[in-house]
Amino acid sequence: MNPSRVRGFVGFVLFLALLAMGCKKRQEPPADHPRLTPKVTLRDVTFYSVALNREMPYRVILPASIPAGQRLPLVYLLHGDGGGFRDWSNHSDVAQFAERGLILVMPEGDSSYYTNSVGRPKDRYEDYILNDLIADVESKFPAAGGRANRAIAGVSMGGFGAIKLALKHPDLFAFAGGLSSALDVPSRPFSIKRPMQYRQHRAIFGPWGSQTRRDNDPSVLARSADPARTPYLFLSCGEQEGLLPANRQFAALLHRRNFQFEFHTGSGSHDWNQWNRLVPSLFQSLMDHLNTKTSAAKAGAFRAA
Repeated sequence: MNPSRVRGFVGFVLFLALLAMGCKKRQEPPADHPRLTPKVTLRDVTFYSVALNREMPYRVILPASIPAGQRLPLVYLLHGDGGGFRDWSNHSDVAQFAERGLILVMPEGDSSYYTNSVGRPKDRYEDYILNDLIADVESKFPAAGGRANRAIAGVSMGGFGAIKLALKHPDLFAFAGGLSSALDVPSRPFSIKRPMQYRQHRAIFGPWGSQTRRDNDPSVLARSADPARTPYLFLSCGEQEGLLPANRQFAALLHRRNFQFEFHTGSGSHDWNQWNRLVPSLFQSLMDHLNTKTSAAKAGAFRAA
C-alpha cells in the first residue's frame, strides 16, 4: 500500500477518534457535588414549561422528615449568569436551612436574567418562573401557598431577577434577597470593551432606551412601586465589586422612598466565597419576615455590615 495513503488513512482514523472523544466529552454532565446534611433530602425534577415550550429542570432540597399534613414555606434561589440550577447546592451551605422547615427550590435560568426576551420571543423566562415553576412546585411538594409563604433570592444575575420580580409582582413574595445583584444591566450603555455582553443584553431587554428596558429596570420600578406593598428586601455587595456603586445607588433610592429593606457591604469579590458567608444573614432575615407581618419600626433600615 502506498505510504502516503497509509499516513492519510491513519490520520483519518485519528481524526474520527478525536471527534468521538470530543462528542463524548460534551455529553458528560458537569460535576455535581451537592453540600447536604443528614436531615435533608434532594430531588431533581424535570417538567414541561408552557412559557418556554420545552422541558426544564429544577432542584429541590427539603427536610428529610415532614409530618403528615404539614405545609412548608418556599424559598426560590436563582443562579447567576453562566451558572445553573445546581449552583446553590454545590457552592453554598444553604441546605442546612431546609432543616428549619423550608423548601428550597433552585430553577434553571440559563442566561436569561429571568426576563421575557425581546429578541427571542420563545424565551419567556419571567412567565416560566412565575406561572409554570411555582405551579409545578406547589403541585408536587408539601408547600404552603400564598405570598406570606414565598421568598425569592439570587446571586448576581439571579439577584437582579429576584429583586426585579419582587418589585413587578409584589403580590407573590413576602421577601426578596439579592447578593451582588446586577441591578444596572437594563440601563448599561454600549461599551467597546464588552460588545458581546451588550449584544446579549440587547437580545433580552431590547434597544437602548426602550420601554422593555424601563419595564425591567429595578430603579425605575422602585420609583413607582408602593413601599407598603413591596416585599422586604435584603441587599448586599462586596467592596471589591464593580457592582457596588449601582447597589449603593439603589439602596439610597429605597431609603429615600421608605422601603422596608437592609443593605450590607463588606470585604468581598464577585464569587461564592463571599456569597456563602452571607447565606446565614440572608436566611436569618428571610425567616424573620417570611410568614410574619414585618414590623413598621424596620421600615427604611439602611445598614452596612
